[in-house]
This record gives sequence, C-alpha cells and structure tokens, in this order.
Amino acid sequence: MGKVTVEFVAVNYDDQSDLARKRTKRKPRCVKAEGLVDTGATRLYLQHRVIETLGLRPVGAITSRTMSDRAEKRVVFSPVELEIQGRKGLFDVIALPNSWPNIIGQIPLEHLDWVVDPRRRRFIPNPEHKHGELADDF
Repeated sequence: MGKVTVEFVAVNYDDQSDLARKRTKRKPRCVKAEGLVDTGATRLYLQHRVIETLGLRPVGAITSRTMSDRAEKRVVFSPVELEIQGRKGLFDVIALPNSWPNIIGQIPLEHLDWVVDPRRRRFIPNPEHKHGELADDF
C-alpha cells in the first residue's frame, strides 16, 4: 500500500470544556495539520510541536513497540477533538518527535468510520455504511 495522508483539525478539548462551562472566554486552541494514515498504528500520535501549540497536558505514559520491535515509553497527553472531513471524535494524544509525521491510527479511523482504499491510495468513508457514519457498538 502506498502512503496515504489526510488533513485534520485538532482542538484542545480542555479549552472547549472551559469555554462551555464559562470558565473562560478564550477561543480553544486549534491546529490544522496533515497526518499519515497508518492502519498498523493504534492511536492518535502528534508531533511534540503540535502538542505544545495546542497546550495539551501530560496525563500518563504508555509503552509502545516500535517498527524495530523495541519498547519505548511515550507520554500520553490530554484529549483533542479530532476532525477529519467533517467527522469528529475525542482522542488522547501520544507524543512523537517532531522529525516524525503526525499519525492517525486504527482507533481514530474506526471511531470516525473511515477506511483506507489501498488501490487508489486514498482515505474514504466506510463503503459498508452507505448512509453515512455508523458506529458498530454491539
């Protein structure tokens, strides 16, 4: 399969919550960027500079296995509202070095009901759900 990238918008969810609760009048911090769609990755991984721009806070850590099969500790950050082509969901963020691309993994893909068309190297709505986004909850 070739490389598939997609434009996304990430919004600091803590900022959105504070605004909704009238704790602030400040507009939520937001970033528009490009991400590599990687069905072999699990979560939403953002470059450290994107995390800093969004003002996310560390909430924990995970151990992840790299492509070279090494275990590495990665910092988990507070959630963002991720929007891809009009579909939105909340996801914790895993930090990546700035030299890596932002990565959209399988959990965000499934949650937002997107699939990768490997032949055409593009990102499409799930063709099994002809009437729009659908969650397979049960």
